[in-house]
Amino acid sequence: MLHHCRVSFPGSTVYESEQLYWSLQQAELQPECRVTPISAEDVSITIQVIKSQGCQFAVKSGGHACFSGASNIESAVVIDLSNLDQINISSDKTEVSVGAGTLWSDLYPVMDAAKNGVIGGRVVGIGVGGLTLGGGISFHSGRYGFACDNVNNYQVVLANGSIRDVNRASYPDLYWALRGGGNNFGIVTRFDLASFEQGDMWGGTTTSNATELPNAIEALVNLNINHASDPFAAVFLVYVYIPSIESPLVSFTLDYGKPVINPPIFENFTKIPAIFADLRIATLTSLINGTEESQPSGLRESYWTLTILNDADLINEISKIFDQELQNIRNATNLLPALVFQPISEPMISHFSKNGGNALGITKEDGPLILINIAIQWTDITDDARIIAFAENCVARSTTLAKQRNLWHRFLYQNYAALQQDVFPSYGKENHERLVEISKKYDPDGVFVRLQPGYFKVY
Repeated sequence: MLHHCRVSFPGSTVYESEQLYWSLQQAELQPECRVTPISAEDVSITIQVIKSQGCQFAVKSGGHACFSGASNIESAVVIDLSNLDQINISSDKTEVSVGAGTLWSDLYPVMDAAKNGVIGGRVVGIGVGGLTLGGGISFHSGRYGFACDNVNNYQVVLANGSIRDVNRASYPDLYWALRGGGNNFGIVTRFDLASFEQGDMWGGTTTSNATELPNAIEALVNLNINHASDPFAAVFLVYVYIPSIESPLVSFTLDYGKPVINPPIFENFTKIPAIFADLRIATLTSLINGTEESQPSGLRESYWTLTILNDADLINEISKIFDQELQNIRNATNLLPALVFQPISEPMISHFSKNGGNALGITKEDGPLILINIAIQWTDITDDARIIAFAENCVARSTTLAKQRNLWHRFLYQNYAALQQDVFPSYGKENHERLVEISKKYDPDGVFVRLQPGYFKVY
């Protein structure tokens, strides 16, 4: 029945070529077989066979999650969507239909050539599927919201094998749930994304000495407050420890949706003395290709997250917590730990309610917010326990401090969360209960919860 699919087994060239994952923890798992469909119909047949046999499975889009089991699985079946990589731009250039196995870094050259844009990932190697189902922050989010807010239609294979076009008109409840609900409802095989006119941009990265961190934080907080004055701006701030110099550095990535050099909204950033700067007019493809060096594959990885209100003093204190906890892991092999701050501004949040809203549980009254990502790379498995303890301690201490100052927000961003973090309750009680209800409605046997154990589950 799966003659159109490529089914591969351990030891084969095809199997080994598809065992490529960003994080080493994912790549270490050895599935019994890998199924690579070329159509939604293939996915439908695969799910029906898996369900009838009671097999456990995982689904891979880009494979960019950190923790073991997110999109790979030991001694079971992986459905690898990498051959679902079609890209079709509508004749009026207002929509692009994208296969769920497409990488953003493969989509962007096509969009750039058409002078068209979409809301998508900001680094090389990220898949359309995982990023979009988890929310999806973009360089264009100030104008359009998250990636999940810009999907016109999802083609979804449900647990019974049926293939549905899910949009606000056809299945409004499921459409809402897919906007941040992850892999709990079906396998999305195609995303019909809203697109818009987009030419060259201005942006890149600058790096400064750690002494400039307070100035960079102040600039970030001010931009978050004033983002409505120029939503073409995007920024994230990285405080990263560099073992080779035994010191942290401050790096910020600036991106502007027009080919304008040094736009005024970035003045507080560009006036900070830099030891390295690569700011230029370029296509989005060129700008994200510059991230590849900081996002190499094949290393051990861990992401953790929390969300706070937009407060410079608290951000500075959280940076000090990071420094203090870092003393316990500084000699870990090939260590690269980073503390990343980025705005969830009021202009971004204003788009969360369009087309019936998303499931994330953030309202305009909540903003502006700061999303924090603790991102760690290393290579030695014997360092795992203390690195996880480092991240847990950073999150726990930062959360306690934020709560003490009434500056904590419950939201946990799925795409940055660790397996140990409970994502869906962070969307709020009402949204969480609604997600559970919708999951049970469209998947009454719990196929995507019980047989697909990896990643975050609504129940």
